[in-house]
Amino acid sequence: MHTIVITGGTDGIGAALARHYLAAGSHVTVIGRNRDKFDALVADADPSAVARAEFLAADLSLVADSRRVVDHLRTQHQHIDALVLAASFIRQRRHTTAEGHEASWALFFLSKYLFVTELAPLLRAAERPVIVNIAVPGARADAMHFEDLEMIQGFTFKRSNAQQRRANELLGIRATDDNPDLAYLTWGPARLVRSSFAGEVGKGMRLTATVLGRLLGQRPEAAIQPIIRFIDNPNPGRAAYRGATECALTVGDHDEEDATRLAAAVAESLS
Repeated sequence: MHTIVITGGTDGIGAALARHYLAAGSHVTVIGRNRDKFDALVADADPSAVARAEFLAADLSLVADSRRVVDHLRTQHQHIDALVLAASFIRQRRHTTAEGHEASWALFFLSKYLFVTELAPLLRAAERPVIVNIAVPGARADAMHFEDLEMIQGFTFKRSNAQQRRANELLGIRATDDNPDLAYLTWGPARLVRSSFAGEVGKGMRLTATVLGRLLGQRPEAAIQPIIRFIDNPNPGRAAYRGATECALTVGDHDEEDATRLAAAVAESLS
């Protein structure tokens, strides 16, 4: 039986993937903050899915929660066939967590770093391992701010978002270097996807996302079709897609060095 792990699996893209793979007969572990949404998702599935569905409550902007979930997965599973990193909570302003980390950096990168690196043995144990990182590809190669990764100085939503996206591309370099059999997809939707749009944002952004999402947004069940094809027929190595369209990977002058530098900086910040 295939094992699929999905962060942010109670809403939008993540929930649609959970429903699909439960229907396909996989064991699906969903990590999220809303047990009621998970229960509703399972209630709508085939009765046989109950035994194959697992929920782990966590706030992945907290390193301690990410570590707890990773430890649970390592003790409960012998392999992971697909790891989908879809957790999202949009913040337009800098916010510091109780642990002292910048919240968006912690959620959109530090948690992913822990999942990718600490679950590497379980992915290596799978026949055709896949990581799908929901992080819009195409950030500039110079988007990293190594001297201030958590943007204590000069935080803007645009700079923060670009750095997170680039960091996740660099994480893919490390992950595929470590496991040449791994397929690592950096994926972003081609257009808006209908979801609850969780976050702390201004009225303008929320109104725009809500109205346009309803009018023009793609149903999650349609949006996930390219992801399903990638998970079911993976090709080892890195790839980047917007929707169903393949994108060129961002190539910088010092990609390997930057990936190593980032890993060292993160390991130090988490020690």
